[in-house]
Amino acid sequence: MVESLAVAVGALRVEPGTPARIRERDPRDTLGLDKATGKELLDTLHERLAVLQQRLYAEAQRSVLLVLQGLDASGKDGVIRSVFTGLNPLSCRAVAFKAPSTNELSRDYLWRVHAATPARGEIGIFNRSHYEDVVTVRVKELAPEAVWQRRPSHIREWERLLTDEGTTLVKVYLNVSKEKQRTRLQKRIDNPEKRWKFRLEDLDTRRQFEDFVDAYEDALTQTSTEWAPWHVVPADRNWVKAVAVAQLLVDALEQIDPQLPPADPAAEGLEVD
Repeated sequence: MVESLAVAVGALRVEPGTPARIRERDPRDTLGLDKATGKELLDTLHERLAVLQQRLYAEAQRSVLLVLQGLDASGKDGVIRSVFTGLNPLSCRAVAFKAPSTNELSRDYLWRVHAATPARGEIGIFNRSHYEDVVTVRVKELAPEAVWQRRPSHIREWERLLTDEGTTLVKVYLNVSKEKQRTRLQKRIDNPEKRWKFRLEDLDTRRQFEDFVDAYEDALTQTSTEWAPWHVVPADRNWVKAVAVAQLLVDALEQIDPQLPPADPAAEGLEVD
């Protein structure tokens, strides 16, 4: 079952040089699993992630960066909670990128992002990322077209720099349907414990749903590379996206194959008084 999941998740990849085909991908896809099986697999993946994370941290030579993108209510926060439950927080760092500050705007758009990339031995998580400076800037007309049109080429080479320096990128677009987005936004409004997450401008963004999908289609197509490919993960079912992202991380870490540093020979057979 684990092998079949790996194959199903592999099919989510946007092959470099081909269209992302976001609209052709089913947001309600189950990856061939039922919910109970999916949750069992997630437990297994958690165990494997914990082992691999510990080895990555101990080796302290390479790092992993998970980039999470998606429309409002696609479930980025939920994925982080579900996938990283039980992992060592010392070697795991999440960063949420909001609207840039005045200080950040006075510099190039990658400045604040580069400063937040994971150190060697860490798993970094970007909740939104540098891709906001392509997609949101385009849809909200925050910069001239000539500005955002050149950014995908910057990003491809910047991500190549990261990978050359030892960071493996796992880029995930959470593909939520317009109807599921509606129900999740409504739940935020109706639930006093979640209402703080809702802003009236969320409705303006929702009215531009198709414009955002168009912008993501172009961005993913242009920036899915051999060194940093995109994966379009079905996001209408919370358990599916958690299992898919966990599998992608396990696959990335197993590809890295981090090794524990050699133990002190003096510890062999040593008994502590």
